Amino acid sequence: MFNARVKCLYMTVAAIAVAGTAQAEDVYKIGISAGLTGYAATVDRAWSDGVQVAVDVLNAKGGVMGRKLQVVIEDNRSNPQEAVTVYRKMMSSDGVNLFSSGCVSAGNAAAAPMVAKSEIPMVLCSILPKDVGWAFTTLPPAGFEVETRLAYLKDKTPIRKVGVLHDPTPYALVQKDAAQKLAAKYGLEVVGVEAYKQEDADLSVQLSKMQAAGAGAVIKIGLGGTTLTAAKNLKQLGSPMLLLTSLEDLAVFKPVAEVLGDKFFFVASPSQVYDAYPDGPLKQAMGQFLEPWRAKFSDRDPNWASRGWDSVMLAAAAIEKGKSFEGKSVRDNLEKITGFQGTTGSYDFSAEQHQGVSTNPFVLGQIIDGKVKVAQ
Repeated sequence: MFNARVKCLYMTVAAIAVAGTAQAEDVYKIGISAGLTGYAATVDRAWSDGVQVAVDVLNAKGGVMGRKLQVVIEDNRSNPQEAVTVYRKMMSSDGVNLFSSGCVSAGNAAAAPMVAKSEIPMVLCSILPKDVGWAFTTLPPAGFEVETRLAYLKDKTPIRKVGVLHDPTPYALVQKDAAQKLAAKYGLEVVGVEAYKQEDADLSVQLSKMQAAGAGAVIKIGLGGTTLTAAKNLKQLGSPMLLLTSLEDLAVFKPVAEVLGDKFFFVASPSQVYDAYPDGPLKQAMGQFLEPWRAKFSDRDPNWASRGWDSVMLAAAAIEKGKSFEGKSVRDNLEKITGFQGTTGSYDFSAEQHQGVSTNPFVLGQIIDGKVKVAQ
């Protein structure tokens, strides 16, 4: 009798263990390597929150093909070496099925070969790692940010000389090269190219060189608090130069606008100027995201979060298209997605093209009297 009870107990425990394993396997895990601290914190926190909102919305509808989604997030501290560590941890300990990682391009690039070897798809916020066929990006080409600023200077101002101020990140270097190559197309001359580090507390030397060279505007490329530093330095110098910056969170831009007023411009994503957009597929896609986003985060800047949302919805579309959660199937079916209306633009992927947005969706924005508007 005793042995029978022990056997029964053993079978019950085994059944629970099997059920627990099956339940764990039923969860599709989306990993995020994000700079929750460091220079990328503002944008990567928003990206991560956007991923979570998309997961919550899909799970409320029963998940994807009946399987619930789960977000696993690790802070890479905006550091490429730390990114490799957290990627390895999420792969080995957490069993992540797909990565929807943030905007630290160097970290994503460093980890990409390891992730590809494990056949785990990546849908990223950053520029694409080189020669890695398992990575896709929601980020439009870097040249789009540059051209938005150059076109405004050409069409709306008498300025014909500009300076380029950039940080050392891969994405900033791509933009810097684009600015130097594209300036002549817009009748502009780059009279100074200056670098800075994210931790720099004074950019007045670089800005003074540009002003002395005759620049009427500064094309600043890079994230974080240095945008406010540049604005304060320009004011201290009494400089007439305009400051035109990259995509960033509006929380970073508002104090900059208080310093420079109408001399400050920034590249704006559609979701940042939602009210100015005409009705159509893009605005409808933005609305589908903004409703749950605002319900949870009120008036927080939706730009980077909307890209995080897109990354999850693209992955879900690939899973449903292939009727499979297997990594290779998801990768292959991401390559087959065309005409997918996202919050930033329409995505068209292929085997040769893993950067899905091919039409420039950006406008130039300003913050006047505390309100975001499209620059006229």
